Amino acid sequence: MPENSDAVYDLAVIGGGVVGCAVLRRFALAGANCVLLERGADILGGASKGNSAILHTGFDAPPGSVELACMRAGYAEYLAIRERLNLPLVETSALVVAWTESERARLPEIVARAHANGIADVREIGPDELRRREPNLGPGALGAVLVPGEHVIDPWSAPLAYAHQALANGGTIRRNAPVEGGAFDGERWTLQTPGGPVRARVVVNAAGLHGDLVEAICRPSPFTIRPRKGQFVVFDKPAAALLRAIVLPVPTERTKGVLVARTAFGNLLVGPTAEDQEDRETAAVEEGALRALIEKGRRILPALADHTVTATYAGLRPATETKDYRIEALPDRRWITVGGIRSTGLTAALGIAAHVHALYEAHFGALAGRADPVWTPVPNLTEGRDRPYQRPGCGEIVCHCELVTRAEIEAALTGPLPAGDLGGLKRRTRAMMGRCQGFYCSWRVAQLAAGRLADLKVTKAAS
Repeated sequence: MPENSDAVYDLAVIGGGVVGCAVLRRFALAGANCVLLERGADILGGASKGNSAILHTGFDAPPGSVELACMRAGYAEYLAIRERLNLPLVETSALVVAWTESERARLPEIVARAHANGIADVREIGPDELRRREPNLGPGALGAVLVPGEHVIDPWSAPLAYAHQALANGGTIRRNAPVEGGAFDGERWTLQTPGGPVRARVVVNAAGLHGDLVEAICRPSPFTIRPRKGQFVVFDKPAAALLRAIVLPVPTERTKGVLVARTAFGNLLVGPTAEDQEDRETAAVEEGALRALIEKGRRILPALADHTVTATYAGLRPATETKDYRIEALPDRRWITVGGIRSTGLTAALGIAAHVHALYEAHFGALAGRADPVWTPVPNLTEGRDRPYQRPGCGEIVCHCELVTRAEIEAALTGPLPAGDLGGLKRRTRAMMGRCQGFYCSWRVAQLAAGRLADLKVTKAAS
């Protein structure tokens, strides 16, 4: 649909993070004429670009919360659709480890909450079993809660797959389309973007870190986004052999704390921190915080002292005044609010989309659905599964750290949703994300992507 079209969409989704992509997918599969408006040059450029990549069971979510319901539903749907979309699952389990007597005294309440939340296989284990499971843990671990269903996934392929399936089933995505204002005439919204007005009968605000600002288009926002920064360190791939499960701390009232986990890409992750800030755009890493994370990681796994850090990064979480999600329908305004989706959003996104769909049908009418939806598997980027470099005739390998082929880069720059900026290209391929962080391959990547990415300019080398 051209940007100057006078057509009216059934639904406009504001925000191209994992939740927005999941909502667009859900409505495209339901047969709606729907559009996603993303302010950046590519999807996943906000809160969704930096997280711990865990598929959560909801064992520690507030009982009876919207968050818990959406996590449970999202977890189940991810497992149900992952093979058809070629999405990975690293079956790790998780251990909530107690390092002090006061923490050990809280383990039974963690188990009780998990059981109240419907996660029946969660149980407490003693120090002997804990040591058998994780022999490389540091001294002083007194016991743990075992959560068998917690797993690791690829945090970027999942929302990319949701976006691709939405497009294949009639959805539209407009990037570089910040919503700058809007007007409601009682029947439909006219949203103002630099590319012209977008008209829709219903609007879903899934704007993440800008959710309260977008909400003000409709009403005085009932919540305020308070960005919470999480910094991470990533150890080189050999360090992943030190650990089997996700190792979690006993949480505090404010934060889930610093975890240690393998990644789907074969590395070992330590983080996040939890730091409130005003800036909604920039998540800067800080030397002091990173050194503290490294030290924390080495206390949990002393053998990390023999391993090097490959990368560091930081992400922002759209925290609000309350812990639970802020999801509600405003029938008289034909608006659905999806705000305050914090660290569990990757897991909950599909469940949030189902919840929003139910709100839509309850207030605005049923949708017919698509009898035979198109499925759009995405390329695999993870360790332990087939990758293009392993196949005969794979061609040029551009990024030797992550073994990314030229064909993969070229595919990511074309198709129905090509990378719009360098971050988007990295998330689609993992080029420049290995141990050298692009030192050796960035020039070749720049050559291949010349003229096709918003933030990449190729400068000729001096002769």
